[in-house]
Amino acid sequence: MKDLSKQQKNKSSAVQKVCPVILRKRNGKQEILAFRHPFAGIQLVKGTVEPGEMIQVAALRELAEESGIDKVSAIEFKSVWHVETENQVWHFYFCEVETHLPESWNFFANDDGGLNFEFFWFDLTEKPCNEWHFVYQNALEFIRKLLIKDET
Repeated sequence: MKDLSKQQKNKSSAVQKVCPVILRKRNGKQEILAFRHPFAGIQLVKGTVEPGEMIQVAALRELAEESGIDKVSAIEFKSVWHVETENQVWHFYFCEVETHLPESWNFFANDDGGLNFEFFWFDLTEKPCNEWHFVYQNALEFIRKLLIKDET
């Protein structure tokens, strides 16, 4: 019984994160927007919910801060993922943008004093290379499952 209450306490004290996901279909394949962090490998846009901030608002803020994308035409909550190894709870939102996004671009984000993020599209049928942090590899698998669930 104590173990269960300890798990519940850990989930409630977990850091709340948002992961705004942008997808596109290209040549019959599903692609996801990803970026190369100069020091931390390949990632998805993700960030921390600030105290008192609504989670959906945090998702839009993080998308703008990390990618420069600030014109979202639709945003839909998809799921919550408990990342116990990191003591985090990720809130996934699928976003549609108002404008066409290029194949790749660089965005200077103010994270950690300013970093250049290299954005590109990743084919979700591909296995992520070792440059992807293991948490983001697991996040890709979680997103794949969400997409399969949406198809049924």
